[in-house]
Amino acid sequence: MKIAVDLHIHSALSPCGHEDMTPNNIINMAWIKGLDAIAVTDHNSAGNVEPVMELGRDKGILVVPGMEVQSREEVHLLCYFPGISEVLDFQELIYDNLEGSNDPELFGEQLIMDREDRVTGTNSKLLIGSTGLTVSHICDETIRRGGRVVPAHVDRKAFSIISNLGFIPPGLGVATVEITKKAVLEELLIQFSFLSEYRIIRSSDAHSLEDIMEREFFIEVDQLEIINIVDSL
Repeated sequence: MKIAVDLHIHSALSPCGHEDMTPNNIINMAWIKGLDAIAVTDHNSAGNVEPVMELGRDKGILVVPGMEVQSREEVHLLCYFPGISEVLDFQELIYDNLEGSNDPELFGEQLIMDREDRVTGTNSKLLIGSTGLTVSHICDETIRRGGRVVPAHVDRKAFSIISNLGFIPPGLGVATVEITKKAVLEELLIQFSFLSEYRIIRSSDAHSLEDIMEREFFIEVDQLEIINIVDSL
């Protein structure tokens, strides 16, 4: 089946995410925009994934548990997992390799919420920073937990695997890359011909509700299940 997806959405847990990116608002906006599946991919944390998944089930929207990890090389990697236990286990690894504390006045609040959109706490870690893990290590640990890694917004001039490394190293187990929704694919393929070897997805990287995608990017899956989406990547 062909499903409409947006696999790169930040909640209010991300320091750069708007405070209105609550679990209910994310799901309701995804429903209004006609999406079949989304992924919550906060910076270096999965603290708000579970309530969004629960609300998604109530609304008929599949939510893939994920995280946007910043590697030691300052590369953003989208890590997707088959279930909540796997992403929370991965979160422990990420937390163990993060240094520094968040400054809310400088970077923004990092809000943890429940399914009623109540703020249950804040994350004091420097989620906007880099982990001490390399790109290779992050890929290995994600795959070991049954997940898949998609290098994020490879068309951007900052925090992308191409801008920071200049290429996609072989042996990472990466089969898919993400481009921004306004990227011109034909121009990218001329500039970086090696991208033709990868599956390419478009996502919003939404930090505000209005940025969540409409029914504008589709993927083919056998069933509307998390594992089918993860495997397709």
